[in-house]
Amino acid sequence: MAAETAAGAGTAEAAEAAAATEPAGTAESTGTTGPAGPADALATVEAGLDALDATTEHEVSRLIRILRSAYPPVLAIALILAIWQALYLAKIWPDWKLPGPSEVFTSLKETFSGGDAWTAVGHSVEHGAVGFAASLVIGTPLGLLVGRFKPVRAGVGPILSGLQSLPSVAWVPPALMFFGPQPSMLYAVVLLGAVPSIAVGVVSGLDQVPPLYLRVGRNLGARGLSSVRHVLLPAALPGYLAGLRQGWAFAWRSLLAAEIIVQSAQLGHSLGFLLKNAQDSNDMAGAFAAIVLILAVGVTVNQVLFVPLERRVLKARGLI
Repeated sequence: MAAETAAGAGTAEAAEAAAATEPAGTAESTGTTGPAGPADALATVEAGLDALDATTEHEVSRLIRILRSAYPPVLAIALILAIWQALYLAKIWPDWKLPGPSEVFTSLKETFSGGDAWTAVGHSVEHGAVGFAASLVIGTPLGLLVGRFKPVRAGVGPILSGLQSLPSVAWVPPALMFFGPQPSMLYAVVLLGAVPSIAVGVVSGLDQVPPLYLRVGRNLGARGLSSVRHVLLPAALPGYLAGLRQGWAFAWRSLLAAEIIVQSAQLGHSLGFLLKNAQDSNDMAGAFAAIVLILAVGVTVNQVLFVPLERRVLKARGLI
């Protein structure tokens, strides 16, 4: 009897020791539930801190990318201004021929304070946007026709290349004689300058589409316009975007050339008018101020519209 009692006591001690050394997860595996312990609360806090650290690191890395992208152009502008100021202080040319950066800044400030700058930028951007949109509507199907049909390419392709190399200012006199000093004259010059570049960009993009894509598209039922929409244009998108960027550059240059040459009340108060007015009044600082505005609009459109769009397309294709 004493032996049985001792054996029972030993068994109870062994069970207590096993229960003490059993891992916490065993209770969960048996289906028993209980209040969360300190370990669970600590794990939750650590998970929250890790997520906060990841978000902070993402924001810091994004800020670093922005600073890295902004650093080179800011440095280049500072270098140009330093060289400009050095030439101004050297007095190689008189002030009325080469004004200093401060004089140009003062003229630019006066243009903004008088309200002329915003009006001029608004008119020029409006004319450029309307002309470029019309060029996009015309140049895209024209490029598709030239790129997809060999007879059209043989006949129209060389003409597009020739028009692309023709200076845009050459279209101003005939457009003025045909339309008169009206906004339609500006749109005609923009069209003739931008459409060839957009069409050539479409053709260049189509030439880079592998023929296998078209065969796969046909097997999946993409034919005719459906093939153009779902196969050709998406595959040719990088070259097409390059053509759009070049087309905008040609459109903007063509527009400013027309605005400088033709002065009319029907055309409004534009950037070209500011530049021509500075020339007529022999105001070199005002001319430089107008050039700064023209450059600012061109760079802004490129950086805000075309660069993010091109980066998104290249990133989606795994190219960057």
